[in-house]
Amino acid sequence: MAQRGSACGAGDPELPGRRWLLGLAPAAFVSSWPWLRGPSVSVAQPGDVGEGPFRKLPEGDGIDVRAENARPGDPDWRITRAGPARAVEGFAERVSVRPGESVALRVSTTAASYSVSAYRMGWYGGARARLVWRSGSLPGVLQPPALLDADTRTARADWRPTAEVDTTGWPEGCYLLRLDAEDGRGQRFVPLTVRSSSGAGRMVVTNSVATWQAYNRWGGPDLYKGTTGKKASRSLAVSFDRPYAGGHGAGQYLVYEAPLVALAERLGLPLAYATGVDVARDPRFLNRALAMLSLGHDEYWSPEQRRHVASARDSGMNLAVLGANCCYRRVRFEPSAVGADRIVVCYKDDYAKDPGFVLGGPPTNDYRRRPAPDPESSLLGVIYDGYPVDAPFVVSQPDHWLLKGAGARLGDSFPHLVGVEYDRVNTAYPTPRPIEILAHSPVVCKGRSSYADMAYCSLPGGAGVFATGTMRWVEALEATGPGGGKANHGLDGRAGEFTRTVTANVLNAFAHGPTGRTRPARDNVALHYGDDPAFTGA
Repeated sequence: MAQRGSACGAGDPELPGRRWLLGLAPAAFVSSWPWLRGPSVSVAQPGDVGEGPFRKLPEGDGIDVRAENARPGDPDWRITRAGPARAVEGFAERVSVRPGESVALRVSTTAASYSVSAYRMGWYGGARARLVWRSGSLPGVLQPPALLDADTRTARADWRPTAEVDTTGWPEGCYLLRLDAEDGRGQRFVPLTVRSSSGAGRMVVTNSVATWQAYNRWGGPDLYKGTTGKKASRSLAVSFDRPYAGGHGAGQYLVYEAPLVALAERLGLPLAYATGVDVARDPRFLNRALAMLSLGHDEYWSPEQRRHVASARDSGMNLAVLGANCCYRRVRFEPSAVGADRIVVCYKDDYAKDPGFVLGGPPTNDYRRRPAPDPESSLLGVIYDGYPVDAPFVVSQPDHWLLKGAGARLGDSFPHLVGVEYDRVNTAYPTPRPIEILAHSPVVCKGRSSYADMAYCSLPGGAGVFATGTMRWVEALEATGPGGGKANHGLDGRAGEFTRTVTANVLNAFAHGPTGRTRPARDNVALHYGDDPAFTGA
């Protein structure tokens, strides 16, 4: 997000109610999952948008997504009685584990006992989750309220471990651990990624845990505002050592990631799972990966994560940016008393006060800003342009292979699909070429006219890079019916069908390897923006 008080797109909108605009307030709409019974998905076949059958993976090398999703699901995974704020809540000591590793939970509850149910998220015939494990009754304890660091205003839960969970036999994937207070007074989720050993031969679903944490208001401050409600009281660093206040404890996962996970698993594609922290930590994780999938809101990246993604992309790994505002903030991970990489540091405009910067480290501010400007467009092809908008998504290249089967015509528009943040092609910033604009949507952001662009580019190493240009893309995968209500920001079934079809085309193509080699982009920037390489606005 950009800077408040400046022109739209220049910096940082820390506006009241932003969480609602982003879809992070009441999570009621996810309790019904409108396409539970399975709306139609136009699935590309080998020889269509792809290039022949998927590469055969070695036996035992990662999860068999198709076989896993053929198992019976458990539709009762949802939270139906959240209860009061402190009825039951908790966090895991690690954001991810390998199958077979144990992870400690730190849980607080007003009940005498509670239980834990581990649900693996996927498609499962529309149930959307499978119960993998359930604890017995565990003794409850009410743990202390949040502690706040005086210097960085970092909120944390100084709680003792209350349960140890053994993940032996758990398949790789995204998990929600549901905490149930056994007096029936409350339920909460604890997210956990059971990560793959490698992304080789697979498309890597990357959970944006640093961004979830950046918006986490548990204990008071997040990276936007604090106890006074003003920017000056915000945190300069946020900690994984606390529950998530939003999404009934799931953070941003249910709105910005779960719909894509369900669709990708429904398609039976070769997938691997990791978090942004894992990609930053392991320079080899993305080696020989088919693609990396950045989901709906993936704003906060460390330099290590960006470097590893860029290296893999330059070696032929496809990159799908299924949201907007991706890789906008530069962060640093630091250890806490609980473990490594548990604190997300981002001083933003106050970067000069960051002890890490004083000692010679990179500034923890926006990637495009001084003193170390490195705009995200060089990686993604598009660049973040502003907030807030609510605008129709306008198709400009309906005959493109990525739109095959979508039924769209030139100029077709989809109300509300552009929002609440958006990206565009802007060659005033470093931009890989050739790049092809597939949708070119007029927007007005804080009085400034601009465009949101869905784009596809191809790179010399063979990679294809796809970017939707809108933060609502993953959310739209859920859309059905006439639209116009509060659910999914008023998106209708037509937008849902369009986004599901295009996403399936992207995933099927990217699962066949370096798409830029077989489907090079045909540069059309001049068609939309003229010949001026320094074009910066409409």
